[in-house]
This record gives sequence, C-alpha cells and structure tokens, in this order.
Amino acid sequence: MEIRYKVRRKQLLEEAKIVPEVQAKVLERLPCFLEPYLECVERREQKEHLQRYVQGLLSDVERKNVETIAYLHNQGRRELQRFIGESSWKHEPMLKRLAEEVGQELGETDGVLVIDPSGFKKFGQNSVGVQRQWLGRLGKVDNGQVGVYLGYVSRKGQALIDERLYLPQEWAKDRKRRRKSGIPEEVRFQTRHELAQAMIKERGGLLPHRWISGDDEMGRCSRFREWLRNQQEQYLLATPSNTQVRDLEGVAPPWCGRGRKPKAPWQSARAWLQKVSEEAWRRIDVRDGEKDLLIVEAIKCRVQGRKTKSRPGPEELLFVTRVKERGGWKIDYYLSNASAETSLEELARVAKAEHRIEECFKNAKSEAGLADYEVRTWQGWHHHQTIAMISAWFLTREARRGKKMDASHNDTPGTQLDSHAFARGINAEKSWLGVSSYSA
Repeated sequence: MEIRYKVRRKQLLEEAKIVPEVQAKVLERLPCFLEPYLECVERREQKEHLQRYVQGLLSDVERKNVETIAYLHNQGRRELQRFIGESSWKHEPMLKRLAEEVGQELGETDGVLVIDPSGFKKFGQNSVGVQRQWLGRLGKVDNGQVGVYLGYVSRKGQALIDERLYLPQEWAKDRKRRRKSGIPEEVRFQTRHELAQAMIKERGGLLPHRWISGDDEMGRCSRFREWLRNQQEQYLLATPSNTQVRDLEGVAPPWCGRGRKPKAPWQSARAWLQKVSEEAWRRIDVRDGEKDLLIVEAIKCRVQGRKTKSRPGPEELLFVTRVKERGGWKIDYYLSNASAETSLEELARVAKAEHRIEECFKNAKSEAGLADYEVRTWQGWHHHQTIAMISAWFLTREARRGKKMDASHNDTPGTQLDSHAFARGINAEKSWLGVSSYSA
C-alpha cells in the first residue's frame, strides 16, 4: 500500500471517532440556531411545527416524512401535514438567511457556486412536476421530479443553499393540475438553465465566489455559458465528450498560398483527446485544506467552442481529467472562460467542487431526510426541501464545531469530523431531542 493511502486510511479512522464534548449541549444550541428561521413564520403554532419538523429530520427514524415525524412527537399528522403542504408561510426568506449564514461562515473569495440538478424517483402522476423525464442521479429517464440546486464550496466546507422545482411544459400548461397542486399564477415554464440563472442572481451576492461550476447538463448549453460570460462570471462546467471544439494550439492545416488560411477542423472533445500523447498528461494531488486527497491526471488546451453548425463560439479552455478506476480510466471534460494561464491545480480544485456537493446530497438525504418527503403540492415540496437543507446546515455547523474541538482535544489540527459522522454520533444518544426513538 502506497504511503499516501496509509495516511488517508489513518485520517478516515480518526474522523470516525466522536469526542464526547462534541455532543454536549446540542439540544441547547438547536433552538438558538433556529431563532432567525423562526422569525420567518408568524404564528406561534407555525414556529412550534417548524421546531418539531427539524427535530424529526435530525432524529434517527428510518423514514423522515410528515407522518413519521408527527408520530415521533406523539401527535396527529394532520396539523403537521397542513404546515408543510398547505400553510402559506414563505420559504424564500429562510433560504436568504441560509445563504447569508453560509457566506459568513464558509465564505472565501475564490469560493465556487455549484449548480446541480437532482432527480427524485416518484410513483404516480399527481405530485407536482412529476412525469417521465431525465433523472441525472439515476442516469436514466424515469418517472419523477427534478429540482435544480445551488451549492457553495470553499476550503472551509460546503453546503446546499437554494433550490427550484423544475416544472415541465406539460404541467405549466395544464390549468387543472396547476390548481390542484397549488402552483402560483406567476410561475411559468422555465428551463433548468433559467432556474440556475435566477438562483445565481439572487444568491451570488451573498456568497463570495470566483467560480461557477456544474455538471454536463449545465455545460452543454452554449447559451448558458454565454450568459455567464455576460454576467462577468468565471465558469468551469462539465461538458459531454461529443462537444465540438476547434484546437487553437495545434498545427494548422497547410496553406496553399491563396485565399483564407485554413483553420483546424471541428472535432469532438473525445476525438481531440485521442490525439494527445501520454507525456502531455500531468499528475496532480488535489487537496482541500488538510483532507480530501484526490489524485488525478489532467490536461488543458485553448479551443474554440461551437454555438451552432454555422456559428463558432468564443475562445474557451478545454480541461480534461482522468482518474484510474478498475477496468480503465474515468474521463471528464470541462469548458471554461478562464485565462489560459490558469493552473491545472486550480482547475482541478474547482472541478472537484461538484463532487463535494454530491456528498452534500448524500448526507442531506441520509441524515436530514431531503428525499423522504411525501407531498404533492408546490408549497409542500419547497417547504420540505428548505427545512431539510436548513437541518443539513445545522449538522454541518455542528461538525465544524466538532472539528475544532477534536483538533484541540487531540492536538492534531489536520483531523476533521464530517457531518455524516457527527449525525451518527448524536443519533447514538436519542435523548438529545427530548423524544423517544420510533421506527417507521
């Protein structure tokens, strides 16, 4: 075993340990944490429902839906169902507060905003926005809902910040289903890229950043990349391997001496990569702070993107990474409007931000019930998603607190405690919520 893997294994084992002081007074800190969010709802019973719902999402019940959380608190489900699915309280002020807190605690000038569509498989046709569509996380077309999310990543940590439910055109045009699902009159069909633009406009100023990142669903759209350039945003977006590019650094075709000088031909990014020599790759250790070691090989090239068959786009940077996996290489392609002088190390750091937000989704789903909802209305979806992201942020803050205490306790500043490990620790002591355990 190579020495770096031995070091990483030791780090992981250390992270699994929970310092007793980490769990102390969590019950006292939760109400204090929730205070600014409780101000976003007016009535006393709404504040109580919000507190109970957060407690339920942070508990160790197997299925974190309205019914289970209500039974956890020994109360009927109808009132909590009404609070989540029907009550008219606004979720947007809570999301703004969440963005402000994340910007203050995790903000760095070279932070990364990550746009990430996420699909939720659903049965039936009555839940708002449900239809057969591309569900990226499942990697296939299936029946479900799609949310477009905004995440933030810096060396200090990462968090989910905002969300928008994608409403397919069929739903946007169907008045009967709109009324039944409580879709507001002002809501119209918007593409996933337009939803991403709205979140960047609304939250970007609250989150210090230098980069916009996203998966290939975001990067394949040349109009979205053009919009980011017009907003003076610097992006590094994943793109499909069949994206057409023109190599601006390679040897141009021979010129006969008459007419225009020929340009390099259009080719797919995959075809360009096949001509790259093995010696051109550079090996990079990507690190975020003292942990999260990732070893990749990378290469970059100045290229011209293609808007349409007849319209070439501006100069961009093609960035390609590969990671050795069992059976071959995992290759990812990216396009960026960054300077050609941007280092491979910096590009690799930004590319990794998307993977860190994927970890946020995993933790939010497993520890804060992000995907456990059973609501059918427009308000219900946004209410649950908002409260789940706030709950996940509480775990992240407690994990950061645990990291600082753990470093002091062990006198090893490099040791970190992730939110997943922290949640396992606090769930081991069920009495911290003041409720008994319940398995659905």
